[in-house]
Amino acid sequence: MMIKVITGGVCAPEGFMAGGIHCGIKASQRTAGPRKKDLALIYSRNVCSAAAVFTNNRVKAASVLVSRENIKDGILQAVIANSGNANACTGARGMKAALRMAELAALEMSISPSSVAVASTGVIGVPLPIDKIENSVSALKASLKGDERGHSDALEAIMTTDTRKKDIAVEIEIDGKAVRIGAMVKGSGMIHPDMATMLCFITTDASIDSVLLDRALRRAVKNSFNRLTVDGDTSTNDMVLIMANGGADSARIVSVESGGEGRNSYDIFYDALEYVCVELARRTARDGEGAAKLVTVTVSGAESEDSAVSLAKSVASSNLVKAACFGADANWGRVLCAMGYAGTAFNSEKVNVSFKSGAGEIEVCSDGQAAAFDEAKAKEILLQEEIEILVKLQDGTGSASVWGCDLTYDYVKINGDYRS
Repeated sequence: MMIKVITGGVCAPEGFMAGGIHCGIKASQRTAGPRKKDLALIYSRNVCSAAAVFTNNRVKAASVLVSRENIKDGILQAVIANSGNANACTGARGMKAALRMAELAALEMSISPSSVAVASTGVIGVPLPIDKIENSVSALKASLKGDERGHSDALEAIMTTDTRKKDIAVEIEIDGKAVRIGAMVKGSGMIHPDMATMLCFITTDASIDSVLLDRALRRAVKNSFNRLTVDGDTSTNDMVLIMANGGADSARIVSVESGGEGRNSYDIFYDALEYVCVELARRTARDGEGAAKLVTVTVSGAESEDSAVSLAKSVASSNLVKAACFGADANWGRVLCAMGYAGTAFNSEKVNVSFKSGAGEIEVCSDGQAAAFDEAKAKEILLQEEIEILVKLQDGTGSASVWGCDLTYDYVKINGDYRS
């Protein structure tokens, strides 16, 4: 199957529009200086099949609670999102504000409030200034565009400590029709597997049953965002949401079974969706708060895929491993140490570890013991912006990759004064 990368982000699929404006929620924007966008809207001309995965944190933001309720019937038509305020731990006042956000978007677009998802990101425990959204929602509607500009404005409006815009759009063919998937994600800190902290919005003009869409999304999230870690914190506001409006006029996907020769439509769609999610997970890890390097940990030869994921997560999450990556220190002992407390059985006497990057590959551990290697070459490899830690076991056929980043001084600087 050919997956073609295209432009346009969430506006690449037929029938979607997006926009973003400054409405004054971000405290830093109430003073002199550039007026950064902080309110976004994504809208489909047609009603969409929809699915979402939300945070597993027991403390959930009001936006999560409202969106979880609104998506129960598998139908949405829009999502409104703000940055600068998480609207979490704000009680009844916060719930009222989240419901009001959905109502405001619905009134402007002449749709039902129950067909609007709500998302928020920013500081926890501060009441959302809903009046600023009320005063700006007409301008938000006016900002809607069905092109790259609309997508870019919406993406900018959901960013907080992000330093890079993280988005993608792809095109595939289903039943002879061009089908597109577009996506954006914000996320930089408070990121850890088991639904990483993020707002991720995915659009597609595929026609697909909402039950199958939910199945595809959950599997794609498991294989992408749930294999992502930056700092071990899982947020209150996490959300990955997809809307499918059928605008491509392709045959509706109603089964995971093949309807004839060759690969079935569901598999073609799923592979493209997973590609999008994996790419965004990698970019989120690369944009980790203060990060200088993308670190990919791949474990192979484990008892099972789940075992490989558990071991790789433990390595990628280790602050000692992350610090070694920052310092370009080939301290492979920290890798084995992190595997040892992962809670997954493996033969520690049959572990090989290598470091790899654009500068080459070098084995540093063989059968659980030090291998003879060139320290200067290892450092050269680890100085690159994208590095891999390759762990080979001899326990089975399970393999998996997890994406993370290094731990730098800037992470503490960013989070030491996040509120102020």
